[in-house]
Amino acid sequence: MGEIIQFKRPDGKTCPGYLATPKTGSGAPGFVVIQEWWGLNDQIKKTADRLAEAGYRALVPDFYRGKVATASDEANHLMTNLNFPDAADQDIRGAVQYLKQSSKKVAVGGFCMGGALTLLAAVRVPEIDAGACFYGIPPLDATELKKIKIPLICHFAKKDDWCTPAKVNELEAALKQSKSQFELYRYDAQHAFMNEARPQVYDAVCAKTAWERTLAFLKKALA
Repeated sequence: MGEIIQFKRPDGKTCPGYLATPKTGSGAPGFVVIQEWWGLNDQIKKTADRLAEAGYRALVPDFYRGKVATASDEANHLMTNLNFPDAADQDIRGAVQYLKQSSKKVAVGGFCMGGALTLLAAVRVPEIDAGACFYGIPPLDATELKKIKIPLICHFAKKDDWCTPAKVNELEAALKQSKSQFELYRYDAQHAFMNEARPQVYDAVCAKTAWERTLAFLKKALA
């Protein structure tokens, strides 16, 4: 369904990405999908395909430039070496600008590392119209998070030792002081409960609820 494309970053360099186009074509609203720490793997491509089926032009920037991890230590190494501000200001912003050439509105959303980058981009990338964050919190203090103005939907797991319930409460308190119209949901599930390729943490019921809530949110936010 999708294809690998190259798009321009604001600094003039190029970034590869996976683009899934809906039947409605290039005028459909856009969604920049941010990978988990594994890289641009089949599971994240399928997520983009699902968004395309729901009517969105979905573009996944390939932050690791072709590298894909299968083991968590390898994924951790790739993520640790990723320059987060560059990923937000250049790869994500470039992806948003690329989609905006024909999509009137564009959301950014991601999972785990991608959730953290979604919130970072919400602070740093002016062209974004909405954000969907799945169990990721960037290392930003409340003063930065308060700058977010776009509508957000955020999904977190109650059994998560990275985005702990306490950290989620801190995030919620900061967002309440921002101009963002946000929705924040907590699920009785484990971190990465949306990832059907990881049966040990995948929760079909919670994943379905979070997906439906996200599609309803996008319909409003990108209308």
